[in-house]
Amino acid sequence: MKELIDNFLLYLSSQKRFSECTVISYKNDLSSAAKYVLETYEIKDIRKVSFFHIRSYIVDLMKNGMSAKSVNRKISSLRSFFKYLIKKSIVDKNPMLKVISPKIPKRLPDYVSKTDIAILFDSISFGNTYCEARIYIVMLLLYNTGMRKSELIGLTDENVDFAQKRIAVVGKGNKQRIIPVSNDLLTKIRKYIQIRNQSFECRESFLLLTDKGKPMYPKLVYNIVNRVLVSMATNTKKSPHILRHTFATHMANNGAELNTIKELLGHASLAATQVYTHNSIEKLKDVYSRSHPKA
Repeated sequence: MKELIDNFLLYLSSQKRFSECTVISYKNDLSSAAKYVLETYEIKDIRKVSFFHIRSYIVDLMKNGMSAKSVNRKISSLRSFFKYLIKKSIVDKNPMLKVISPKIPKRLPDYVSKTDIAILFDSISFGNTYCEARIYIVMLLLYNTGMRKSELIGLTDENVDFAQKRIAVVGKGNKQRIIPVSNDLLTKIRKYIQIRNQSFECRESFLLLTDKGKPMYPKLVYNIVNRVLVSMATNTKKSPHILRHTFATHMANNGAELNTIKELLGHASLAATQVYTHNSIEKLKDVYSRSHPKA
């Protein structure tokens, strides 16, 4: 079964052009399922995996406290895998056809309020050291563009177009999108690059580097954002993705069209963006206080 999974992963990376992070997610999902059917039912032959085994695996995941969203991702990975096996005539029947994905509870995305964002950028200084400049530029890029953590890590100097005032981002499925940026952000990026180049003689082509001049990695980005938000913001969640939600929420609350937000975020469908149509509690309070005669 491992060989089939490896071949599928190679297909995803070489033919479907999926990113390394996406391929790793598929690998983890499929390896988890393969381990379960082997240890629970002693199944080594993929052709013996049935709907019963898949359903049992899903029930086990949910009994162990996995969220519906995470379970659905694993189901999606398995669907893609068995679709590939059918196409390659490796299996005759698809055990995923009758699998029903658990419903995901609808909830508003967590985000940082405008007040906390203002306090945040007032409280962290650009500084003259590379580490200080990097912290500031990471926070500024994530909030000002709404890009994903993986997209931030993949940025190169060439992705920043100072003349056209825009940044080219490579998103999911290696799809490129263009994000317009402000003069203020470009000025800060120029200053950051100057400090970075003074700090490292021989450097990588990536825009953001570690303390040793190597490419940034996901955990480092998380740690930078988490430390800043823990000390400044009141939100319970402190991950880089919160700044993406914050970007989109602030855009929506300031009247940006949903299609515009969709394009800026790089969403494949409008459905993923519609969560930002819900007004924030701050906006609701403001409208209520200005509009209701008894407020």
